Order: sequence, then structure tokens, then C-alpha cells
Amino acid sequence: MIYAKLFITFIKLGLFSFGGGYAMIPLIQSEIASNGWMTTSEFANIIAIAEMTPGPIAVNSATFVGYKTAGILGGFVATIGVTIPSLMIILLISKYFFKFQKHPINTMVFYGIRPVIVALITIAAIYVGETTFLNYPISNIDIFDFLSNPLQVVNLSGILIFIGVLLAVAKFKVNPMVVILGSGVLGVVLFYLV
Repeated sequence: MIYAKLFITFIKLGLFSFGGGYAMIPLIQSEIASNGWMTTSEFANIIAIAEMTPGPIAVNSATFVGYKTAGILGGFVATIGVTIPSLMIILLISKYFFKFQKHPINTMVFYGIRPVIVALITIAAIYVGETTFLNYPISNIDIFDFLSNPLQVVNLSGILIFIGVLLAVAKFKVNPMVVILGSGVLGVVLFYLV
């Protein structure tokens, strides 16, 4: 039963998600929450793992969610589910895409989809930012608690790591692999050892 649910969920996500993996993050998170498969914090960790591993983030996320929910077979089923729609759509439209690429309706459809993609990616950034920079979901934060004790609400370690990564990559041009490994080590030290 869980395998069928995973397959149907991820086939639906793969079929109706435009704009790549980042645009899929809010949709995947919504499905995970509605099915009670994992917590927000666990999903944020899956996004981090999916980003670090080779391959598309949507496929990696599906694999990790499936594995966490139903083991190896769950990971396989979720991965197949999320990739089948793209494969089928590409096979169907590849024959006609270049023929109708400059057609006005095709152009209008893509212009209409662009704002949706930007909105979905923005939602994903807000979601990841919320789980990184705050100790509680924004809906659980009382403004008076925040004003009286902001360090209890704000995740100072997450903010410091973010600022360090931003400076390392943008200002000092440090190799992203070094930054990822360093951030992982720093995260273990700050969140588990201290």
C-alpha cells in the first residue's frame, strides 16, 4: 500500500511540476506533510543531502523520501514515479517541439509558466530559510517571545554559517566543494558537539 501511495504521489509531482527541482520543493514538502511521512526538519535535511549528491534535486529528493518512508524499495518506487512523467512527455513532444517552437501559443504558454516557476522557487527559498534561520516554524512564533528573547527564536549558528558561506563563495571565491565540506563539519560541531 505504501509503495502505491509513494508511486502515485511522485508520479503526480513529476507530472505537474514545472521549473526543475527547486520549483518542486514546496510541492514535495506539501505532499510529505499531508501524508505524515516525515517532519519539516527531516525534509530540510533531505534537501541538503539532495543538493550535495550528484543528480537532479527532484530525483534525489524523491529517492531519499521514498527510502526514509519505505526503505530501499520505497526509494526505487518514488524515483521511478518522479521520472516517468518527464520521460513520457519528452518522448511525446520531442518529435513536434522544434516544429512548433516559435508558434505564438507555445511562446505564450512559456511566458505564462515563468512567473509560476519564480513563485515556486521563492517559496522553496523561504521554506529552506525558515528551517535554517529559525528554531521554530514561523507560524509558531509569538511576536512577544521574539521581542523579549530573539536568540531563543533565531538560529544564530545557522545564520553565522550562512554569512560565512556567502563570504567564502562570493568574496573569497572558495571552491564550493570545500565550502560544503567545511559547512558540514561546522554544522556537526555547532549543532551536535556544542
